[in-house]
Amino acid sequence: MEAAVEEISKLPGIGKKSALRIVLHLLKKDKNQSLALSDSIRKLRENIRYCEQCGNISDDTTCQICRSPRRESKIICVVEDTRDVMAIENTGQYNGLYHVLGGVISPLDGIGPEELNIEKLIKRVEDNQELVTELIFALSPTMEGDTTAFYISKKVKELGVKISSIARGVPIGGELEYADEITLGRSIMSRVRYEED
Repeated sequence: MEAAVEEISKLPGIGKKSALRIVLHLLKKDKNQSLALSDSIRKLRENIRYCEQCGNISDDTTCQICRSPRRESKIICVVEDTRDVMAIENTGQYNGLYHVLGGVISPLDGIGPEELNIEKLIKRVEDNQELVTELIFALSPTMEGDTTAFYISKKVKELGVKISSIARGVPIGGELEYADEITLGRSIMSRVRYEED
């Protein structure tokens, strides 16, 4: 039981107490439920890999998004990780391809450009110069995200690709008084024309 608590507590956001509750819950349930959980985790590790083209999770060498003929192959949205792909896909507003970096440049954490999928992105753009027309940076609005975007933009500058970034600003339903000064300032500087329907 201690070994199970120890392993479960290694998961993000789960401490020892939560891990103990989970273990006790699994012990109360039918044995088949616990075995189904362990089997699904085993299958996850054995069958899920990363797309060779974009770095997204996939059950094949190329993910479903990269394989789709309905996707706009001229636009690549650059994101930190798979959760960002899922979040953007849930909006239903983007129909291009993705490139998952696997993080952002963070010298304090010992993460440099070499640890990320940046060179793979640059090669992807170089190899498809006549096809890829735009890179959209959808990175976190942090110093590390901005540094990563700046680094990549310098690397692809000579390739003639349009570079854009997702809009940043006050969220819908947010109160201005609670927005930080940087977000509010960027919202004002990146204002859009108000159009009446």
